[in-house]
Amino acid sequence: MSSRYNTFLLATLVLLLACNPSTGNDDDDGPNTDVPGFTDETFFKTDGQEILNRQGEPVVIKGFGLGGWLMPEGYMFNMPGDFGPTKLRNAITDLLGESETERWFEEFRTNYVQEEDIIAMKEWGADHIRVPFNHKVFYDIETEKFNQREFERLDQLLVWCKRHRLDVILDMHGAPGAQSNKEIADSDGVARLWTEYDKYMPITIKIWTEIASRYKDETIIIGYDLLNEPVTPDGYGADDVLRFHTDLIPEIRKVDENHILFINGNYFSTTFDKLDLLAPVYDNIVYAFHKYWNETDQGTINYLLALRDQTNTPLWLGETGENSNPWFYETTRLVESQNIGWNLWTHKKLGTITSPLSSSGNENYTKVVEFWKGNGPRPTTQEAEDGLFQMAADLAFEKTTLRPDVVAALFSPSFGSSNQPYAELKIPGDIPAANYDIGMNGVSYFDREYKRVSSDDDQNTGNIGWEYRNDGVDIQTTEDPITEYNVGWLEDGEWMEYTVEVTAGTYDITARVAAAGTGGRIGIYRDGIPITNEPSVPNTGGFQSWQNLDLGSHDFEAGTYTIRVVAINGGFNLSMIRFR
Repeated sequence: MSSRYNTFLLATLVLLLACNPSTGNDDDDGPNTDVPGFTDETFFKTDGQEILNRQGEPVVIKGFGLGGWLMPEGYMFNMPGDFGPTKLRNAITDLLGESETERWFEEFRTNYVQEEDIIAMKEWGADHIRVPFNHKVFYDIETEKFNQREFERLDQLLVWCKRHRLDVILDMHGAPGAQSNKEIADSDGVARLWTEYDKYMPITIKIWTEIASRYKDETIIIGYDLLNEPVTPDGYGADDVLRFHTDLIPEIRKVDENHILFINGNYFSTTFDKLDLLAPVYDNIVYAFHKYWNETDQGTINYLLALRDQTNTPLWLGETGENSNPWFYETTRLVESQNIGWNLWTHKKLGTITSPLSSSGNENYTKVVEFWKGNGPRPTTQEAEDGLFQMAADLAFEKTTLRPDVVAALFSPSFGSSNQPYAELKIPGDIPAANYDIGMNGVSYFDREYKRVSSDDDQNTGNIGWEYRNDGVDIQTTEDPITEYNVGWLEDGEWMEYTVEVTAGTYDITARVAAAGTGGRIGIYRDGIPITNEPSVPNTGGFQSWQNLDLGSHDFEAGTYTIRVVAINGGFNLSMIRFR
């Protein structure tokens, strides 16, 4: 472990002893989450079309969702895509038994979000987190009892957030009965919140009023995201979503008049038919929309801007993500330009390039997943236990891999205008092709297809190889023995730039290339000046059959340079540029 992590652990122990938070119960007024130095006694509010912070200043909030933590979805962990929380729990129980499954979920949740995660998100530039939860985490419908252990877990999160000044939005991501027929609502295939409304709506109210009672005086909480992505089935629609809110909001307001209420639109939080009727009746509300798989121009949100103008009510992009860095950059800057805050889905996943943190799998976990997908035999009990518990352990912050390019796309002010080094590169030495600078398409690299604007599963116009980085550049694990990744699928005119520290000298330059045919051609430029011949790339016998290609030599004076590598004609793979 790093010295920073040891220092962090010591500080955590000291502060936890000082804080000693109590836990909530059915009869008290909520947890004591006081933290030394945190003295805010006021709440976020709305004023016309703006969200105001505790100081009464207009703010455009920017943050991350803790997706997967209290509402695990299978795709986030390389499991079958139809695994919602209940199906996942049943599948693990089948392999491990009930008691070990409970122990696994405890390990999973303990490791998935730690104080280090909160520290990191704050350091990256976030000012809030959204906490999606399944109703089953906090309430058991059969026993009609609340789960005190999970409220303790939430209380601990609030302590960390107070300590590091990261505000919180609580999000009912899986409602009683399920608000859609999708696994992301933990549905059994029927959106029973709508089809059996009289049964499940009272339970929804009971859970939200319990939460509101516990946290009504908690200033680190911005508000409550009442119902994530409702999707009404045939025969139901806007009137039903309106009724849900007019039944729920007054009950919450009976116990909590302090917090903002976030209103999701129907059909995955994209349409707000009849929900405009809430604004004249209820104050301190925000319309929360979600944005995926479409373009990044203002035309895609004009209908939402019209809703804001019509109702004089703020907007918030409560969920967006699962795309390439340029799409993240364009989308977040679009909404920020319209004074709309955003929240990225999500801060951590297993084996991902689209989130800031990526955790790893293991051999036995792969056996488990392949069994669930129908691609392999049932693992032994020991294999399943070892694989699943190692997977849960590897979710801990210090074991994850940071994707700095994702963070830069969201928060760096220079991402769209100038290069930032991704890695320290020096000449003499090797320049791995995948270590091009951080920046927007057209700034640090150029790729002809760099973002996805359709929900078509066959469309992938980001990183086709789905490895290492989240830009338009296509990167894959390589068979070249001298490096780990190569850039592939190069097309005519595509290029990457590298910031390089150079020691004065004359250097021979070679490229590591692979091609299944002829016609490719490569060029190298120093601050816009060509420094090599531009040879054709030979047919090496395949896209993973690697050869050195002589590019000539060049005299360098000492200094910092931008090296641009251009596929003058594409059709080849590139793993490395070597300066000797």
